[in-house]
Amino acid sequence: MGLLSHGSPLSWEETKKYADHVRQHGITQFLNIYHKVKERQKDVLKWGDEVEYMLVAFDHENHKVQLVLNGEEMLDVLQGRGEKINPSHPTLWRPEYGSYMIEGTPGQPYGGTMSEFNTVEENMSERRQEASSLLTDNVSICTITSFPRLGCLGFTLPEFQPTPVEHGASKSLFFPDEAINKHPRFSTLTRNIRHRRGEKVAINVPIFKDRNTPSPFIERFANDPGNEAKAALPDHIYMDAMGFGMGNCCLQVTFQACSISEARYLYDQLATICPIVMALSAAAPFYRGYVSDIDCRWGVISASVDDRTKEERGLEPLKNDKYQISKSRYDSIDSYLSTCGEKYNDLDLTIDKEIYSQLTREGKF
Repeated sequence: MGLLSHGSPLSWEETKKYADHVRQHGITQFLNIYHKVKERQKDVLKWGDEVEYMLVAFDHENHKVQLVLNGEEMLDVLQGRGEKINPSHPTLWRPEYGSYMIEGTPGQPYGGTMSEFNTVEENMSERRQEASSLLTDNVSICTITSFPRLGCLGFTLPEFQPTPVEHGASKSLFFPDEAINKHPRFSTLTRNIRHRRGEKVAINVPIFKDRNTPSPFIERFANDPGNEAKAALPDHIYMDAMGFGMGNCCLQVTFQACSISEARYLYDQLATICPIVMALSAAAPFYRGYVSDIDCRWGVISASVDDRTKEERGLEPLKNDKYQISKSRYDSIDSYLSTCGEKYNDLDLTIDKEIYSQLTREGKF
């Protein structure tokens, strides 16, 4: 997770007033940075990993497993024992979207030599040991991608009920706001995505069908007096909150290349390698207690933060918005960036002509 500072986040209605200003100044700042570093060469390869963990409680007597909502308290202790007293501590701890989650990273980035690669597993092990030392007997930290019963009744410890018709960030039928990290960034993101979109996010994952699965598979939701689940599709598992995507866990890797040209080339190579690796490491077949017909979370996390309006999704004629946008901004890439990869670009991109002109005029890309 990126930098989290304390402050008072703006609502979507407040944010809209400044959107064009932020967008224009963002482009200006990008161009300033680009001109400053575009000729820089021979930076050292640096990289680091981020591992997200879930806190899981096991009640063996009652055969019950729940997510423990004390990630913030655990994070305070880990930071107090580490970076706050020793800036060179070998591990760093950061908050994540779920209040049952924490994120661990190496204290310093790795380099590109083989000796650096040999320290990665040891550092990951040290992080797990640090976190595990704070756990009670019935609690474990798990690096599972998707908690199988996320969104089922009573999936948190302590247990909380979702509030779909009351004031809250997600207004989910399944995901209580108490499961969201208490930092205002996370609840504001959740609320603003819903407000910008004009309705709750709609995640529909195909159900896995065996001989015991009804056909069509259609869910009935008793706690839906306002017919909020109208977006649910037959033969699909329906989810309606950002937490179903950002509340999952993964391993992330960040690279610093030696130059812009190398970074573009590396980006293009990862664009083809990463889907293969994701398929090989597929580990997310369960959603809301059901077995799905997919095994990767990528489509789920993309839909969980899809803030496009109906006009931008092509469901209504353009009136208040400028463009139709083909996909969620948190999705697969649109194009290759390197010189050798440009010839493979064959998608029609949504382009802001004014910004495009500014970039090509001043940036000389």
